[in-house]
Amino acid sequence: MKRFRNNIIRAGLEALYFTGAHHLMRPLFAGVGAIFMLHHVRPRRDADFQPNHHLEVTPGFLRMMLTHLRSHGIDIVSMDEAHQRLIDRNFSRRFACFTLDDGYRDNRDFALPVMREFDAPMTVYVTSDFAGGTGLLWWAALERVIAGTSSIEVRIGDATTRLDTSTAAAKQEAFERLHDWLRSLPGEHDVAREISALCLRHGVDETAICRELCMSWDELKQFSEEPLVTIGAHTITHCNLARQTGEIAADEIAASRARIESALQRPVLHFAYPYGDKIAAGPREFALARASGFKTAVTTRPGMIFPESADHLTALQRVSLNGNYQHSRFLPVLTSGAATAFGNGFRRIDAA
Repeated sequence: MKRFRNNIIRAGLEALYFTGAHHLMRPLFAGVGAIFMLHHVRPRRDADFQPNHHLEVTPGFLRMMLTHLRSHGIDIVSMDEAHQRLIDRNFSRRFACFTLDDGYRDNRDFALPVMREFDAPMTVYVTSDFAGGTGLLWWAALERVIAGTSSIEVRIGDATTRLDTSTAAAKQEAFERLHDWLRSLPGEHDVAREISALCLRHGVDETAICRELCMSWDELKQFSEEPLVTIGAHTITHCNLARQTGEIAADEIAASRARIESALQRPVLHFAYPYGDKIAAGPREFALARASGFKTAVTTRPGMIFPESADHLTALQRVSLNGNYQHSRFLPVLTSGAATAFGNGFRRIDAA
């Protein structure tokens, strides 16, 4: 199903490019800027089974986007600068921000060198449990479980289900089914329980994944001293905030900021909602981020930045740089606002 959806999106991007429709849509939908969303930046892996590939782009693709922006006279700015331009209503030049979620080590090793080439700022939103080495990257753990077995058995509801994982295609199908099931569970403890059981059964060390992929506090402290780097918050546990009680959600937002500020000894003024879609962040969460004192907070809802975004600084939309669509001809489509316009139903602001 997701492969079919990816093919539809790719076809849509191709159609917008080859018909030139993105040129016609640019004046209406490009807005005053864009906040680009990334996760991993690293060389492409060779494995046939890569269900989380959408979360990673290559350094080369990042470089292509930066080159494209510079060639079109678009300012690449920090989130502080974007915030200032919005509140000052300073839209004389279009701008772009680069944001990276979770705090992965490859942000330092592969993204930062590329950003330095362009003197381009970047904001990295840190999940504090990931930095502490105790967080659960359940989507990565699920990938490793499925990658290492030819079949998998899980209890979904009242029935035990056995899934074939003997081929790359079968693994992908199993991953999609289990991923959707895990995201539908009522609480984070339910996800943790099920993933822990799968990891134990299939010999995957779930605790090692976080330490392997994410920067530690010591690494983040050194990383945060880079002039181009801003550190933001991304909750304590990377939970779906909308499924938490108001008290827990408020603590996840505010305490993550406090922990990062304490560890890095610098202010943390920007926030990103984990998952960030409509079922993970809505008006309650936007208000909580505002009450916690963040200047901005970003979602994963697709969209450009418009003058009206100044009235919704804790519900800012982003443009995903998705690993499934790494081609130079998609760059002008993404920066035109055409792709996100189709993705969000032609809304300039999506904060409800």
